Amino acid sequence: MGPSVRRENEMKKLWGGRFKAELHETAKRFSYSLVVDHELLGADIKVSMAHALMLGKVGIISEREAKSLVKGLWRVLASIKKKTLCDLLHDYEDIHTLIQSELEKKVGKLARKLHTGRSRNDLVTTSTRIYLKEKITTVLETLNQFQSALVTQAEKNRNIMIPGYTHLQRAQVVLLSHLLLAYVEMLERDKSRLLDAQKRMNECPLGSGALAGSSLPLNRGYVSKLLGFDRPTANSLDAVSDRDYVIEVISSISIVFMHLSRFCEDLILWNSQEFGFIALDDQYSTGSSLMPHKKNPDMLELIRGKSGEVYGNLMSVLVTMKGLPLAYNRDMQEDKRSLFASLRILLDTLTVLNGTVRTIRVDQAACEQASKDSFLFATDLLEYLVKKKVPFLEAHQIVGALVRHALDSHTTLGGLPFEIYQKYSRVFKKDVFDLFDPRVSISSKVSLGSPKPELVVKQIRLWKERLKAEAKRLKQAHHRGQ
Repeated sequence: MGPSVRRENEMKKLWGGRFKAELHETAKRFSYSLVVDHELLGADIKVSMAHALMLGKVGIISEREAKSLVKGLWRVLASIKKKTLCDLLHDYEDIHTLIQSELEKKVGKLARKLHTGRSRNDLVTTSTRIYLKEKITTVLETLNQFQSALVTQAEKNRNIMIPGYTHLQRAQVVLLSHLLLAYVEMLERDKSRLLDAQKRMNECPLGSGALAGSSLPLNRGYVSKLLGFDRPTANSLDAVSDRDYVIEVISSISIVFMHLSRFCEDLILWNSQEFGFIALDDQYSTGSSLMPHKKNPDMLELIRGKSGEVYGNLMSVLVTMKGLPLAYNRDMQEDKRSLFASLRILLDTLTVLNGTVRTIRVDQAACEQASKDSFLFATDLLEYLVKKKVPFLEAHQIVGALVRHALDSHTTLGGLPFEIYQKYSRVFKKDVFDLFDPRVSISSKVSLGSPKPELVVKQIRLWKERLKAEAKRLKQAHHRGQ
């Protein structure tokens, strides 16, 4: 290998001085990560700009050189964005190497000063944190939009009653809007977990070097401030070797998918002919290749399936990290594949689900018919007796006996004559039959958080205001991060 070829190859990697032989082609294909970590382009450029400015500020390079590097990095960002990724995959080891190589084309040998005082170890974890902080804001915006879609449907169908279920058996009457708002609450907690993760990762690892810091007078506080971190990391070994923030984000996304998958299961059931509560729009349904009459909820089923993929990504990173000694190990390269995939799946899923929910049509007649099942009011009968000072367990026994009597008589609770009620308890009066009205049932609720119509309407109003204000804040945060 001639000197010119060796120099060309060294431009395409950030190491190699002690090596006589070039990396084998099969080893390149196995180890190169540009196909995954190209997503870090923008974040890596930001980190490099901040690092260059710091080197100039502390006098390791001149301020003029620092400004030239920053200008060169802007040009690198523009030039790489114009390139076709597949043309670069086999030539460059990772995104850091590609940026370095392109920078040398723009500013010459000055580019070789950029890597002063840093390692790929602290560079990659800093870039990943920058990327994630911005990406989480995008996820929060998309979750907000989905919550708004749920609230819109809740308001549109605020008077629709459906059976609430436990064990997939009819339990008590609830408002459809109350059920939709239940998922809004779940998603709000999901957002809080992502926000917590965003706060915890807001420490800057740059300046930690490969594992032991640097003897150069690096100003880590300055870089941290430039990049919008709260502070530099306190321990160089910890800074470069842990990926708990990646695991925490994928874990939070997994919990989101647990909620989304449950919601999809509800919609799939309601959309079935057996329930018939809703109809999905044609834009978010598919047909059968054999049965012409079929209209399948494939988008919802795919979301359930993608939950498994996200859970697998979480397990992948956990297993990768569990046996690694301090500090950095190349195994950690695999964290980004799982992280980026989980984020991409989540954003795509929320976009599809947002459209699905906004175009749902509710069959009011079917919902009302199901809500008239008088066994749904067994608990109302129980509480009727309790209000009349019958001990709870005794009241439970009485109503259970009435249910058994109705089933044995092939009738309903509402279909039993008053004499039967009197037989089981003289406390019953004829007003007991007023209970077999779904509107009476939900209107009688007084506990905070119940589906009482007035409370649900109040919750809809509060969520509309809250989500609107949050959307505005997130939009501003998104623009600040760009």
